[in-house]
Order: sequence, then structure tokens, then C-alpha cells
Amino acid sequence: MNEVRTMTRDDIDAVAAIRVSGWRAAYARIVPQPYLDAMDAEADAERRRGWFDEGNGRVDNLVSAEGGEPTGWAALGPYRGEQDGGEVGELYAIYVRPDHIGKGAGRALMAAVRARAAERGFRQLRLWVLADNEPARRFYTRAGFGPDGTDQIEMYDDVPLKELRYAAELD
Repeated sequence: MNEVRTMTRDDIDAVAAIRVSGWRAAYARIVPQPYLDAMDAEADAERRRGWFDEGNGRVDNLVSAEGGEPTGWAALGPYRGEQDGGEVGELYAIYVRPDHIGKGAGRALMAAVRARAAERGFRQLRLWVLADNEPARRFYTRAGFGPDGTDQIEMYDDVPLKELRYAAELD
């Protein structure tokens, strides 16, 4: 059973490992392999410790856990795009350990993300997904998100990759 809780400082190393392994699993054959190979969980953890210690309260970090061990991580906060009066939130990231994909951790995290976003007063939640990441797009669609017609190009090792913005209304 996946419980979802607020991330603690003690979770940072596990979250960094989840993020790096999640990227490598989700973006293989999409993002250039040298970019993925250069990712380093220890460096990610060190950056994350700095952000965590600064803790400005704008970002909610949640972990799914099984037996106390993190199996997934999600981060959400205010939308980083155009000003919206504070009513639009953004799911910045959601990753599940590759060996836990399909076991409910992602669904549990997404339910918690939506609930936390609603608690924060967001009326809509947005996210960005690589256009070529079909499994993620299916996951987001099942979670009630859909493309809103906005896209952008992000560069990964000088390779342009299209991202689509998805949105979901919150109850």
C-alpha cells in the first residue's frame, strides 16, 4: 500500500535517486542518451538539500512510500508561466521508481497532488510533458488532464524537444 506524505530532509537522497532513475527510464530514446548519462543522483541530492533548506513554502514536495521507503516523488506549486491571480498551480515533477511503475504509487501521488493543489486554492493544475512521452501522456489523461493547445520547445544537449502543456480543472 502506497502512503503519501510530505517529503522530509531524510528523503532527499532517495528522491534524487528516484528522479534520476525516473528520467532515465521515462526519457530513454527521447532525450539524448549523453544527457541522461550525465545525470548524477549525488549532485541532484546536493542541489535538492540547498533548495530544501531554503524552504520558501512555495513548493510542496510529496513522496509515496511503502514500508517507509520512498517509491515516488512529486512537486507542485504556483504556475511558472503568465500571471493568473494565483489560481493556477503547476505539477513541476512526478516520478516513480521504475520497479514500482504500475503498482499504484503514481496514482496515489497524483491524487495527493490534486488534493494539495485544491487545498492551496488553485482552481486549475497545469503540467508540461514531452510530446514523445506517450506513457506519461496516457497517465495524465487517465488522471483527468488534457492538452490545452499550448506547446514549447526545450533544448536537451542542443536537441530541440517539443513539450505540450496539459491542464486539469480542480474541484
